[in-house]
Amino acid sequence: MSEELNTRKLPYTRKNKNKKSITAGTVIRRVLLCVFTFVIFAVVFLITAINVLVNGECEPLRNRLVLSATQASATKWLPGLFMPQETVDKIVSDSYIINTDVMSIEDYYTQDSVQVSQITHDKWENAIDGMILETVTGPTFTGYVLLVKDPSRLYIGTSSDFKNNLMGINIFDMAKKEQPDAIINAGEFADPGGQGTGNNPMGLTYSKGECVWNDGLKRTFIGFDKNNRLVVTESMTKKQADEIGIRDGVSFQNGNTLITNKDGQITIHYSDYNTGTAQRTAIGQSVDGTMILLVTDGRSASSLGATRNDVIDVLMKYNAVVAGMLDGGSSSLMYYEDYFNKYDYDTTKLDEYQKRGLVNRYKAFTNPRRMPTFICVSKELTEEVAQ
Repeated sequence: MSEELNTRKLPYTRKNKNKKSITAGTVIRRVLLCVFTFVIFAVVFLITAINVLVNGECEPLRNRLVLSATQASATKWLPGLFMPQETVDKIVSDSYIINTDVMSIEDYYTQDSVQVSQITHDKWENAIDGMILETVTGPTFTGYVLLVKDPSRLYIGTSSDFKNNLMGINIFDMAKKEQPDAIINAGEFADPGGQGTGNNPMGLTYSKGECVWNDGLKRTFIGFDKNNRLVVTESMTKKQADEIGIRDGVSFQNGNTLITNKDGQITIHYSDYNTGTAQRTAIGQSVDGTMILLVTDGRSASSLGATRNDVIDVLMKYNAVVAGMLDGGSSSLMYYEDYFNKYDYDTTKLDEYQKRGLVNRYKAFTNPRRMPTFICVSKELTEEVAQ
């Protein structure tokens, strides 16, 4: 009886001996192999796709990709992997070519592009904090416009006195330091390694009536004179600034003059070859003194970013007769204290930075950058604006 039972159990026993058990280590190795294989295929596909795009027959698309990459400090090197550096340099140099459109101020205001028209008296009556916050959209971007009725409220806030080479501060720290109603980022600063330490500005810089930095670099200058008029010019010396009574101002690279107004003639400084999309910051002023602060989103599927000409188009729609581009990319930031309650935003759709007062969507791999200069909008309202 026992032999019969043993004989019946024998195949079952042999089967168990031949079966290999799958351990947790085996599962982990197989999963890692699958992930590694997927990553390799994804990288190869991405490199192949980029190579086809930048070396294909569609030059406008190629140029846009190159310029979009070179305008971000973290990806400036990328186009050089796929094409000769001289080709990259040619695309970038062409992007600085400016073509101007000159017209009288009367003709300027009859254009279809200048269509938002005058901000009505009723609209200002309903303004919050003497400001109006609006969202704008374009073919490849979402942007945020903050209109400030009183230009005397705008000034340059600084991270320090720049005498001890201290690190800059982020926009939330600037809000604590100056206690303004609103802030946007301002001028250029050295950024070794793209770390955003922002210790000192670059180019001529004024704050609250004083020249706080002058390294002699020739840059586009964007500032305010003693009459609260926006001044945008391709070069400004300290002597010239003092002669015209500059009270606040910053510098940003070269070729960032967007709109100028001289002797009743409006000049639009287009750049048709600068097709790169990016996060942008710009400032303009309408003929009645209203300040136009613009920041656009970028680097996301819903908002790739704006081109230079996109920025001009938005500023023209708000009747800007003078305008200039400020620092962009991951420096582009707009802060407005408690805007989501004042404008009844759905806070469940806001990210962590927006819930702290950031209006735009910050897209970068690091926390908001440290910077040396910001354009602040003070809480102090003139009697006229307060009424």
